[in-house]
Amino acid sequence: MEAGIVGLPNVGKSTLFNALTCSHGAQSANYPFCTIEPNEGIVSVPDGRLKRITEYIVPQKIIPAILKLVDIAGIVKGASVGEGLGNKFLSHIREVDAILQVVRCFEDDDVTHVGGRIDPLSDIEIIETELLLADMQTLENTLPKAERTARSGDKDAKARVAVIQKCLEHVNAEKPLRSLELTPDEQKIVTSYGLMTAKPVLYIANVDEDDVEGQGPLVSKVREYAASVGADVVPVCAKLEADLVEIEDEAERREFLESAGLHEPALWSVARAAYHTLGLQSYFTAGEKEVRAWTIPIGATAPQAAGVIHSDFERGFIRAEIYSLADLEEHKSEKEIRAAGKLRVEGKSYIMQDGDIVHFLFNV
Repeated sequence: MEAGIVGLPNVGKSTLFNALTCSHGAQSANYPFCTIEPNEGIVSVPDGRLKRITEYIVPQKIIPAILKLVDIAGIVKGASVGEGLGNKFLSHIREVDAILQVVRCFEDDDVTHVGGRIDPLSDIEIIETELLLADMQTLENTLPKAERTARSGDKDAKARVAVIQKCLEHVNAEKPLRSLELTPDEQKIVTSYGLMTAKPVLYIANVDEDDVEGQGPLVSKVREYAASVGADVVPVCAKLEADLVEIEDEAERREFLESAGLHEPALWSVARAAYHTLGLQSYFTAGEKEVRAWTIPIGATAPQAAGVIHSDFERGFIRAEIYSLADLEEHKSEKEIRAAGKLRVEGKSYIMQDGDIVHFLFNV
């Protein structure tokens, strides 16, 4: 699963990407289209439960969950008809699973805004409109072919035609597809077309250093809008976070955070929120070699979770032995958890819960 960082030019996307991935992979400069090809990076998802597990099970290494991020070049008004670098950038968005939209919520005369003024809601509207127009074009181009195939009596094609028409009606009403109720089968069809407004979105409010908690009026507008569409907002001062990753000494980092009024890097909140936006959760395996967080979709079954480790685990799944972090903290060891009868044995129909600590038994 991967998330694409999008936004208008000069809102801080590449600065944020570099800070998130602790890299200098993305250029950042005060002009549009600084990012031409999408940069890709991996970011760890901070999870305090890993450290709590290692207080009782001491491993050789700790491996957190990860996210793949893609830094996509700035989109401008008219991108859907080729303005700026147009459809090339939109095609990159089709390939990601979720959208992280960076919205500028700071004033700075030295950093030009492509629209000539700071208006986060206008920025959001421009991006959403371009994605809607692009989806509309995709659906209109796809419909005739699906209709021709459907006339031959093809059952799948008929289903596709119905879904395309349903989606077209929705986007023509200027509504993003993420707000359209779809059955699981309909969702599969929509996903196959890479429709962009069907992807979940997280808004990242890029604030200045005087508003790291995002309490200013610009962020308040973004929060109000996001609440109306069921999305989350994370305030981040990308400039401050970029400075923070340059500090290697842990004590200096803590001092820097405290002086900025933060108890943790805001980017940790971004990673966790992106994880949630993607509909993901973690389970853990814990032993002397490693304590590791594994990423699975919310609603995954035990065999599907086992398959994340290795396909043989899913194919030959027998059962899962599961306990909770609370059990471990109460009984101090797996041996004592077993002795207390708290180790649960679950079968193929078990739906994994966030934070399960698991041993899989399989045979191939």
